[in-house]
Amino acid sequence: MKNFRLTIQYDGRRYSGWQRQGNTDKTIQGKIEQILSRMIGHAVEINGAGRTDAGVHARAQIANVKLNTDRTARELMAYLNEYLPADIAIHACAEMPERFHARLNAKGKCYCYRLCDGNVPDVFTRGYVCAWETRLDDDRMREAAAYLIGTHDFRAFSSVHKRFKKSTVRTITALDIERNGKELWIFVQGTGFLHNMVRILVGTLVEVGEGKRAPQSMPDILNSRERQQAGITMPPHGLMLEEVFY
Repeated sequence: MKNFRLTIQYDGRRYSGWQRQGNTDKTIQGKIEQILSRMIGHAVEINGAGRTDAGVHARAQIANVKLNTDRTARELMAYLNEYLPADIAIHACAEMPERFHARLNAKGKCYCYRLCDGNVPDVFTRGYVCAWETRLDDDRMREAAAYLIGTHDFRAFSSVHKRFKKSTVRTITALDIERNGKELWIFVQGTGFLHNMVRILVGTLVEVGEGKRAPQSMPDILNSRERQQAGITMPPHGLMLEEVFY
């Protein structure tokens, strides 16, 4: 039995997210598992480092899969890329120790949200950039972001159900906002994320950048633990999973 680590890129626009679902075959995990199951001759399950939402992209999602096969990592990568659709690709494949697990061994993740604020979006990147009519004040956004770095209860910045019993405490290790030509790039790095957490964090910062919220309001939002106190959930197509750390 071999344990393979897969580095996966995907354009999430036509998929219902990473996680396999019983009511659709339009998931990244499902597509990869279908091909591997056909190759092996029985059902195969892969473990992803995290679950990206419907419409969210990944530059370097990590998964692992245990297979009873004579194929090398190079051969497995070639097989998958031959049969995967063009908007999903395996960019690296390596054989790992038996105990390696893509999710359990992950130490953190980095996401990037791209905005084109107050400009005409580039035609060729519009599927990965959120167009925003209002020019945003990125200095105010950076001031607000500073309050969110560290270990906090991020329940207010998530879509978890009110009856969600697990801890909603997470650690944001970096939250950087950069101007890149006509675009504003928001990098969020942390040890783990709640459902829709990055998109709600960005939506709240956008409202600060529009002048609808004060940067100093972030602690009150955190302390409220109420979803309605935070900002909007940004559209998914502007979000990219950039890296998983081990």
